[in-house]
Amino acid sequence: MGRPRALLLTPGAGSGRNHPTLVGIEKAVAPLPVARIDFPYRREGRKAPDRPPKLLACVVEEAAALVAGAEVQPAELALGGRSMGGRMCSMAVAEGLPAAALVLLSYPLHPPGKPESLRVDHFGTLDLPCLFVSGTKDPFGTPAELEAHTAAIPGPVTHVWIEGAGHEVKDLKNDPRQRRVIDAVAGWLQDLG
Repeated sequence: MGRPRALLLTPGAGSGRNHPTLVGIEKAVAPLPVARIDFPYRREGRKAPDRPPKLLACVVEEAAALVAGAEVQPAELALGGRSMGGRMCSMAVAEGLPAAALVLLSYPLHPPGKPESLRVDHFGTLDLPCLFVSGTKDPFGTPAELEAHTAAIPGPVTHVWIEGAGHEVKDLKNDPRQRRVIDAVAGWLQDLG
């Protein structure tokens, strides 16, 4: 599998396409074509996310638009994003959306304080390279939990841990951890070639 030729980036539930991490990744991977998207609820000015079927349909639709616009094959597209957005991309791929790779930032393995409510049922079908970038203090999944559950993924899995970071890297402009997230994604995508 070669290096992805385009990248679709999705936000977490509480943010939009202009989240500083997504903007930073787009700049770092240039000239790779990138689409940063908003989910329908965000475009409509609502705060509560849509149900998964609507979010998944949005990922599939936006992936098709990027493939057409960038003039690449569907299987040459890398998909991913922060938290809920990355999870929706991984679920879309598990349901058959072609992709070259998944970039999963702060993957929400389970709701905070509910380690029994896992979001991993689809991991066994992800037969493609997957990058997980997470803070070591993320309440949505510890490093040990993530490593244990991502072992079910048949494709190659890479973990990058951001020391001391939670689910969101705070003080984004001045925090060197923000740069680590961006550099991890750009370097990993480059190395896939």
